[in-house]
Amino acid sequence: MIEQQLSTPLTELVGVRHPVVQTGMGWVAGPRLVSGTANAGGLGILASATMTHEELERAIVEVKGRTDQPFGVNLRADAGDAADRCDLLIRHGVKVASFALAPKQDLIKKLKDHGIVVMPSVGLPRHAEKVASWGADAVMIQGGEGGGHTGSVPTTLLLPTVLDAVDIPVVAAGGFFDGRGLAAALSYGAAGIGMGTRFLLTADSAVPQAVKELYLSHDVNGTVVTAKVDGMPHRMLRTPLVEEIEETSAVKRLGPTVRRTLEFKRTSGMTWLDLARDGRAMRKTQGRTLAQMTLAANTPMMLKAGLVDGDTSAGVLASGQVVGVLDDLPTCEELVDRVVTEAVACLRRTTTHLR
Repeated sequence: MIEQQLSTPLTELVGVRHPVVQTGMGWVAGPRLVSGTANAGGLGILASATMTHEELERAIVEVKGRTDQPFGVNLRADAGDAADRCDLLIRHGVKVASFALAPKQDLIKKLKDHGIVVMPSVGLPRHAEKVASWGADAVMIQGGEGGGHTGSVPTTLLLPTVLDAVDIPVVAAGGFFDGRGLAAALSYGAAGIGMGTRFLLTADSAVPQAVKELYLSHDVNGTVVTAKVDGMPHRMLRTPLVEEIEETSAVKRLGPTVRRTLEFKRTSGMTWLDLARDGRAMRKTQGRTLAQMTLAANTPMMLKAGLVDGDTSAGVLASGQVVGVLDDLPTCEELVDRVVTEAVACLRRTTTHLR
């Protein structure tokens, strides 16, 4: 395990040794991966959107039992129980609250008043300006290269525009997998990088081995962006199932969608009223249509089938474009050490161009 070699606004803000963030991937970012990242000196983020309130508390307790280093929890700002989950973070002294969507201003204040770093994810400069004006401590951006829900603007264009828009630390995600990427992001002015697919493909990830091997078998053209899974652009591995979904009509997808929605209701412990409230929140905050909201509850179960159950014939596998250049399964410690060491070497090498 290497000592700290890079000091950035992120390392100073959060108290981690290295400016490397493991993103909060649903069904993937569990206690083992988060604690492995934290012990390696990075910032591990626990994914809570696929957990019940009770499961989240047990996961936080487990992470705290595995590491004494700072870690974070990713929350859905539009979830009906978002405030209750924030109370959970406060009670357990979690260091970072990250959000897939902008949390309300009063929620940001409450978290900050209890010493919790607030780091929403944003997809446009104006979104970064908004949350910064509300008191967010940092933001994470994800360019179109990233896996899961993603936009169309590449990281190399999104990052500088957000950096120009705000004066709080910006973490860059989407397309990062090695030290060259970290060095490039720091050269842009970012405070660190976030990696999802790269951390999914580690020895510490709980994703089934057969699924990891499927990821590693894909080349640089191995992902596709589709809106037919949950109505929003979603980057995932190009598999026979995904190609079938792309070609299937909405009518034929209706039956399986309803079936998986019912399964999600049972798994999450949510009532029909809870689902309705979350649907209204999605419509208000994300502008989703009724059809898109119906598909939204479909996604977690399709991801679970692949990422947890290992059933690639019935599940979808979120993935960033970097999957095509990955060929190994290091531990979190090996990965973070390698990324930081290579970044330092790159930054030192670039100084030779100065006159």
